[in-house]
Amino acid sequence: MPDEAPTQPSAVRAAAANARAWPFVEARTLLDRFADQPPAKGYVLFETGYGPSGLPHIGTFGEVVRTSMVRHAFAQLSDLPTRLLAFSDDMDALRSVPGNVPNQGMLAEHLGRPLTTVPDPFGTHPSFGEHNNARLRAFLDRFGFEYEFASATEYYRSGRFDAALRTVLKHYDAVANIVLPTLGSERQATYSPFLPVCAKTGRVLQVPLRRWDAEAGTIVYLDDDGEEIETSVTGGRCKLQWKVDWAMRWAALGVDYEMAGKDLIDSVRLSSQICRIIGGVPPAGFNYELFLDERGEKISKSRGNGLSVDDWLRYGPEESLTLFMFQKPRSAKRLYFDVIPKNVDDYIEGLTRFPRQEIAAQLENPVWHIHHGQPPRQESRLSYSILLNLVTVCHTEDKAVLWRYISSYDPATTPETAPLWDRLLDFALAYYRDFVKPRLNYRVASEAEKEALADLGASLRALPAPADSEAIQSAVYEVGKRHSVFPDLRAWFRSLYQILLGQDDGPRMGTFIALYGRDEAVTLIDRAIAGEDLAAGG
Repeated sequence: MPDEAPTQPSAVRAAAANARAWPFVEARTLLDRFADQPPAKGYVLFETGYGPSGLPHIGTFGEVVRTSMVRHAFAQLSDLPTRLLAFSDDMDALRSVPGNVPNQGMLAEHLGRPLTTVPDPFGTHPSFGEHNNARLRAFLDRFGFEYEFASATEYYRSGRFDAALRTVLKHYDAVANIVLPTLGSERQATYSPFLPVCAKTGRVLQVPLRRWDAEAGTIVYLDDDGEEIETSVTGGRCKLQWKVDWAMRWAALGVDYEMAGKDLIDSVRLSSQICRIIGGVPPAGFNYELFLDERGEKISKSRGNGLSVDDWLRYGPEESLTLFMFQKPRSAKRLYFDVIPKNVDDYIEGLTRFPRQEIAAQLENPVWHIHHGQPPRQESRLSYSILLNLVTVCHTEDKAVLWRYISSYDPATTPETAPLWDRLLDFALAYYRDFVKPRLNYRVASEAEKEALADLGASLRALPAPADSEAIQSAVYEVGKRHSVFPDLRAWFRSLYQILLGQDDGPRMGTFIALYGRDEAVTLIDRAIAGEDLAAGG
């Protein structure tokens, strides 16, 4: 067992060299890129992208938190400085009017214009793009991410991308020839990597080019009126189609690491080819799986079958959502309300294990990654599921009543000494109100089950005082074994859950009874035997 002194950096670095947790695997792959020499720019650049035509969502959180985990893992392996750039594609054109914003008629008048030139429908910022950028920054700041914000509009207009844009123009045919085979015949006829911003209308135009001059850095196109227009590709007068834009950004900024969703596998491959053509090195990274709803169908914002960050945070702490993002990022996972309690309990279990683990095991523990190597100490024997069941049998939303049960079970656990558990009670009460209570379905016990319940009540009364959860659990086991009505212990416990808790599943009964109180549990059993309505409380 490790001692309580802080782990030495040298010990962490030695263990990180072989750690199997996926952030370390990713970090070692990234570090291999600099085996011969460090990056010329003097730091390793991580990037995440944001499309500000909509508000930040749970996918935004997942991408930034996972990238931050890789970045932190990298810092354990190397002394190379790192930066994380949250890049907003705010020069993209507004293609459609979002259904969840005000002043939609006004927005419709600005379709096709860069988001940073579209008026803000909320009236709080100079443009719609800047409004959503502010929401992104507030969203990331809320969770304490360490990042730098970047605006595509600023980078294009300031000239920061000018050299890279000229390089793309120089390799115009090679770049276009990579993209064209992926398009339909109609789109091929009008495709150009460059999208000029019309000086008359301010709209981003998707028009074929008549000709271009790589030396002068100019293109010629026909505008909507049929007039032949010559414009520079620099200074924000043009932007690039997004796949070319992605590649250009990688090359211009020297992006070393960027992950993307599985739906962008082909785009990553194509953009990587373009990046190499214009003299860049595509970043390391991986494609994470997308989320599914409870029916196993892909989550879609337009269909509204997803779960938002705020939805999750009504019923569980931020750390439980971060754990969900950490677990198996390359596997499709169902993201719906019922997964929250398990993730909360898995987080608590990780905290409980951590102080007793050796360094190598700590680096495999998700809480190390969630808390950047410094997880808080957690020794409570409780679980979120146990709290939910306590709320269920108590039929109360008074936290003081619930705390009396908890402090009786574990006198060292109080709202002052265990603020996490005080928060968890709030989450448990909200989850109980919205999801558990409407589904409760108490079953009346059969005569044979009543005999087993009476036996259980007598066994609990016979236990010496005080009896711990292990002694109680053993007594529950023995009663189940004695009654042939139950083919196995699973059937016995399922019967207890359905009759006493109104659910098909439930907690470890020994721990639950110890928390609820042995006398209270016996009273509950007696009421079930008498056929009382347990849903009405008592």
